[in-house]
This record gives sequence, C-alpha cells and structure tokens, in this order.
Amino acid sequence: MEKELSIGTRIDHEKYGEGIISEKDLSSYKVIFLRGGEIQFSKNRFEADILNEPEDADNTSEGLSLRDVERVLSDVLERYGSIQRVIPLGSKWEGGKMILKPGNESLKSKEVTIESFFHKIVMVRDRMRVLEQNLNSNKKLTDEEKVNLQQYITRIYGSLTTFNVLFEDKEDYFTGQRS
Repeated sequence: MEKELSIGTRIDHEKYGEGIISEKDLSSYKVIFLRGGEIQFSKNRFEADILNEPEDADNTSEGLSLRDVERVLSDVLERYGSIQRVIPLGSKWEGGKMILKPGNESLKSKEVTIESFFHKIVMVRDRMRVLEQNLNSNKKLTDEEKVNLQQYITRIYGSLTTFNVLFEDKEDYFTGQRS
C-alpha cells in the first residue's frame, strides 16, 4: 500500500476482516481487528482495503488523541456486537474451590478456584462465538458447508451446558440443539 494511512482509518484486511488503525510509526501500523485482536504490520507489506478515513485525516498524525481513537474503536466494536459484557459468576460459587482428586491415592489432588475455572469457560464461549462469526462470514464456504460446520458448534455448546450451573443469569447459559 503506497498511501500513508492515518490513525482512526477503518480498513478491511483479507485475512483478519475489519479493523481500525490504532497506532503508527515510521515503519509499521498497529491495527485492532474485530475478530483477531491487535496486530502490527510492516508498512512495506501492508495490504488492506480502506473502508473510510477520519474526517480530519490531514491532522491525524498530530492531532488525534488516544481518547478519539478509543471513541472510534468503541463505536466500531459496538456496531458489530464485539464488545463483550462481563458475565457474572453465580454468587453461591464466589470464593469456592474445585478439587480434582485422582483415583490413584498416591497422586496429588489439584485445587482450582471456581472464579478461575469460570473465567476459562467464558473464554471458551467467547472464542466459540468468534469462530461462529468467522464461519458465517466466510465467503469461500458454501451454504451447505456452513450449515454442516454450524452443527458441530451447536453440539459443542450442548456439551458445555453442564457448566450452566456456574452462571448467575440464565440468559448467559449455553444452549445446544433444541428438539
């Protein structure tokens, strides 16, 4: 890409999807993507379609504040439903421990806080949702291939319903295929 891009420019990258340039220096751009997080690219090899540039693109390198970038990024993430809200752990589990005790008495047990375990379960769910979004927006897969892969995701959610007991709100529960 020959043109110098400004902070706040929205781009569409072939591999990572839509993102916004959050930082730049002499040799690189740092881009925050809806699906892929934050990635740094060399300016020499950066390839992406420009979706739109900030209105004050001429002044961006000098005048765009971190607050402006945060506002724009927040707007983009909110528009595409990528801002995750905090999922509360059921109050009865707060301060609890999960003890994994092996059948072999000579082996040591493992203790894990329920908060830590719960956090990992929520991360699995969030990553499954990102996988689902990537699958549904993939232009190379046919509709039939998408449906077949979506069935696996639904079954995974169904397998995770065991962990619904940890959630405070029923609206956060995992749901599998309904009969």
